[in-house]
Amino acid sequence: MDITIGEEEYTKYERARLIGSRALQLSMGAPFLIKLTPKKLEELKFNPVNIAKEEFKEGVLPITIKRILPHQR
Repeated sequence: MDITIGEEEYTKYERARLIGSRALQLSMGAPFLIKLTPKKLEELKFNPVNIAKEEFKEGVLPITIKRILPHQR
């Protein structure tokens, strides 16, 4: 049984892990996955966490969450 989980169904811990992992990638030089104008980058203060949050909102993070649900054990 395969269950698809939408963005609004992530737990706060999963969201934190996704955003934190992506922010680390960005800080190490990974390319942006969304188009950001210089003005938008200034609004985000060039902060990798803020950029990762924007990517999360757009739904383009290249990271997946794999859960083991109780009925799958």
